[in-house]
Amino acid sequence: MNSFATVLIILVIVVLILAAASIRIIKQYEEGVLFRLGKVIGARKPGLRLIIPIVDVLHRVSLRIVTMPIQSQGIITQDNVTVDVSAVAYFRVVDPVKSVVAIENVYSAIDQIAQTTLRKVVGQHSLDQTLSETDKINLDIRKILDVTTADWGVQVTLVELKDIQLPDSMKRAMARQAEAEREKRAKIINAEGESMAAAALGDASDTMMAHPLALQLRNLQSLVEIGVDKNTTVVFPAPLMSTIAELGNFLARESAAAGSGGPSAGPGPVAGLSSAPAVPTNGHADLAKR
Repeated sequence: MNSFATVLIILVIVVLILAAASIRIIKQYEEGVLFRLGKVIGARKPGLRLIIPIVDVLHRVSLRIVTMPIQSQGIITQDNVTVDVSAVAYFRVVDPVKSVVAIENVYSAIDQIAQTTLRKVVGQHSLDQTLSETDKINLDIRKILDVTTADWGVQVTLVELKDIQLPDSMKRAMARQAEAEREKRAKIINAEGESMAAAALGDASDTMMAHPLALQLRNLQSLVEIGVDKNTTVVFPAPLMSTIAELGNFLARESAAAGSGGPSAGPGPVAGLSSAPAVPTNGHADLAKR
């Protein structure tokens, strides 16, 4: 009786061990590759799967997108500038059987091929192209990797340049170039402003030549602006003095005509207004004290 119980217990233990060795659970994001006596039987979908212990071997392969950083490395560009470039690659397994059978370690292989491809593609571009055409470089790297990894059952979904480190001397040269570019734009804008101002002054001078009174009004406005400050000396432009003299002569003639009851008898003094002095014609300004 004791021997029978012992044998039964042993059988139960053996059955449990065999059951544990036969049961495999494949997660939703995985697929299994089944080998039977060293030969590929096929892929197994997610769920509970039974295998023959010792005879079958099941390899689980993740189908999720893998993020792989491509370490920074010194690369010589087409114009002989050394830059340190790092990137990141995103890929996923689309054929689990190929990823297990065609290559020993798919992750290490993709890391190595991504580094060499990055060096090759960046080396075919100049420094300016590397900095400005990153999208094109990313696309070229991804296309090359896709062709290489297709036989491994892997699809590269995205490649992005992560960091580009320039030498200190190149940084200083680019800073000087940017400063010179800003100075050029500032000078161009200043020249355009002066050109517009000169054109506007030309139009204003043409208008004043067509309307002499506009010039006199502008002179009067200038006097008003000067009078705002506490100045002791006022500068009267020659054209303005000529106008004042003509106005004084006109008022004198009108006053004389009104006093005699006849036509005006020529210039003469009026109350509160004396004859204006002659204005020199050489354009020099007279000074009058307030």
